[in-house]
Amino acid sequence: MKQIFTLLFLFILIGCGSNPAFNSETKSKDWALLNFVKVDSLNPILEPEFQQVFQSPISNKQIHWEERNVLNPSAIVKDGKVYLIYRAQDKDMTSRLGLAISDDGLHFKKQPAPIFYPDNDIMKQYEWKGGVEDPRIIESENGTYIMTYTSYDGKTARLCLASSKDLFTWTKHGLVLKEEKYKDMWSKSGAIVCKLSGDKIIATKIQGKYWMYFGDTDLYVATSVDLIHWNVAENEENKKMISVLHPRMGYFDSRLVEPGPFALLQKEGIVLIYNGSNAANYNDLNLPKFTYAASQALFDKEHPYKLIDRMDDYFIHPDKLYEKTGEVNEVCFVEGLVYFKKKWFLYYGTADSKIAVAVKK
Repeated sequence: MKQIFTLLFLFILIGCGSNPAFNSETKSKDWALLNFVKVDSLNPILEPEFQQVFQSPISNKQIHWEERNVLNPSAIVKDGKVYLIYRAQDKDMTSRLGLAISDDGLHFKKQPAPIFYPDNDIMKQYEWKGGVEDPRIIESENGTYIMTYTSYDGKTARLCLASSKDLFTWTKHGLVLKEEKYKDMWSKSGAIVCKLSGDKIIATKIQGKYWMYFGDTDLYVATSVDLIHWNVAENEENKKMISVLHPRMGYFDSRLVEPGPFALLQKEGIVLIYNGSNAANYNDLNLPKFTYAASQALFDKEHPYKLIDRMDDYFIHPDKLYEKTGEVNEVCFVEGLVYFKKKWFLYYGTADSKIAVAVKK
């Protein structure tokens, strides 16, 4: 009889563990921003346009600067409108950043010329001929806009930074990783820790410093006192960067992890939306290899380098034709997030070809 009661007790425990109502892993994800619904009636909201023409200051030729692809947008709220800064590629795959503006977060009007591009300046050696890619934009306490972006010379991607007062005119501040040992290292995708203040996303200090997550295989952290000059967190003994988030064998993010939009300071901690890629093997068998899908991680709000929780699954993935087929197949790459008219709007690149939006219920 004692054995029967023991077996019954074990059966109840096992049953409770498999039931989502009793699953502590499920409960622990209450911090995540979930329930985003793709706006199928409008998506994709931005597509390439041949008639967008621009005089390149480097080639001195008139080019159709977004005729091939538009992708990977960042977004910010300004003057009651959503400003979408997006990557655009010409036929030669050179990237520039365009701007589209919306009154409702869904219908956008493009500006005719790019607002940020390779020029005959000090950054030309890093930005030509690959271009400038994948912006992430936030606002400082004094109203200055800070944008991290990737420069690509055709060989190496480098994390860079620029600032603006109006989103149209920009000052380039150069490489984020300025130390000689990092200058030729592949680096990209800087997501600065921010807080929500009204409908604005404002950079916020923790322990007297601003923090940034960056990287596109493993994720690393850097700190700054002014949002312009950054120091990488290193291991004191070997002076190498310390990884704070890794790919996971057997999961959708088995190939790489890469930051999405800014990281958001919440009461539970710092929520980082990130993009993961599925490896060719030892991966998530439910997704095609190399699929890009997005998930979320939670870091300690007093110690931003300390990972305290992480979703086991993705919350958005390619399931529409325009997400599954394009310049690069099977891609939902999340990079833009705004709180607008009391709703969260999530903007993402689809198959490296178009741009779509999802709205949180």
